[in-house]
Amino acid sequence: MAAIRASQLGLKTALVEKDATLGGTCLNRGCIPAKALLHSAEVLHEAQNGAQIGVDVSSAKIDMDGLQTYRAGIVDELTGGIAYLMKKNKITVERGFGQLLAADKVKVSDEAEGERILSAKHVLLATGSTVKGLPGLELDGKNIISSDEILELTAVPKTLLVVGAGAVGTEFASAYADYGSEVTLVEFADRLLPIEDADCSKELAKAFKKRGIKVMTSHKVNGSKVSRNKVTVEIESLKKGEKTEAKFDKVLVAAGRAPCTKNLGLEALGIKVNERGLVEVDANCHTGVGGVYAIGDIIPTAWLAHVASAEAFVAVEHMAGLNPKPVNHDRIPSCTYCRPEVASVGLTEAAAKERGYTVKVSKFPFSAIGKAKILKDTGGFVKIVAAEEYDEVLGVHIVGPRATEAIAEACVALSAEATSEWYASIMHAHPTLSETVQESLHSLMGHPVHM
Repeated sequence: MAAIRASQLGLKTALVEKDATLGGTCLNRGCIPAKALLHSAEVLHEAQNGAQIGVDVSSAKIDMDGLQTYRAGIVDELTGGIAYLMKKNKITVERGFGQLLAADKVKVSDEAEGERILSAKHVLLATGSTVKGLPGLELDGKNIISSDEILELTAVPKTLLVVGAGAVGTEFASAYADYGSEVTLVEFADRLLPIEDADCSKELAKAFKKRGIKVMTSHKVNGSKVSRNKVTVEIESLKKGEKTEAKFDKVLVAAGRAPCTKNLGLEALGIKVNERGLVEVDANCHTGVGGVYAIGDIIPTAWLAHVASAEAFVAVEHMAGLNPKPVNHDRIPSCTYCRPEVASVGLTEAAAKERGYTVKVSKFPFSAIGKAKILKDTGGFVKIVAAEEYDEVLGVHIVGPRATEAIAEACVALSAEATSEWYASIMHAHPTLSETVQESLHSLMGHPVHM
């Protein structure tokens, strides 16, 4: 993204990449392949429950070999597309590991091509992040695995422990529950998806439990032992102090990632790195040293692909002498593609109150929406958080069908600093799931139509 925008702005551009394919974590080992697995899980669930709508394919089952072919095909097509875009935009791709020698010099090291030095007026660091284990849950790539390895499983584990209930953990817990695994989800915090609104976390937990996923919030895993391809773990309740042992076929560690900032030569140049290994930058993503900028998972902002893309535009346009608008971190959409989906933009109810707002809140359920009934997917709601004084919409939070698509309109509304009265006046088509947003706005103003 950054390289293409730089080329568009007339900058002679080189891209350094150590992996065999372009696209980074999101395309090769993250967003794209994970969502492919989730789509297969969704289709499987709908097929198995098709009799409810007069389509009886209840014998449907997951084909892991076919699933892997599907996943790999999507990744190959998209990585190939990026390679084409590099050529189209006349971007030089340098294979190897990049290291700063100076603010305007990068050494590129590769076993096949050796070492060479690149000189540039500006350097953008976008090295991303990598998976990490936990104390007592060291990754072995076979029994105790990360989000990298679970993407490539060729058999469905009978029992699966997922440690960490952020987006990664909840998504894989959801997918493998649909595939047929007996899933246990352990989270250190007191709720699933801790960054989301508390009502959304509660609704997701209710849905997961209804699906047979064992949810253990306020718990931690103290240690593990692998024997005969089984993993025995000790799980401790943080509230009661009780400890239990359990065995699983696979353990997925999804409790965080680590920034790839080691051996980049940052400290020698005086580039500030915090205790978490993250590079400190200003609003333009500039490090304060020469022409060096940093974006994405190596700076202390939300680790999301769309955030990194937005930061890329800001950094490159600043390099080119433009005056880009900095990323507004209160307007970042968050999407989790489990079943039910969870999506949000803006402030949670708790965050709005912490900032001193007197808030008004509404929730409208999908169960009252015709399109949701047609889909046989009526769980969840749309929640609106608004300021009492000026009626500004501060946050929109959705749990339910196609939540990750519906959140886009809320992003526009919040960016326009919309009031709930103005937002509610915008016509929504019928029958659609997005009507739930409008109904929630009507509810906020005290006159819900379909409740």
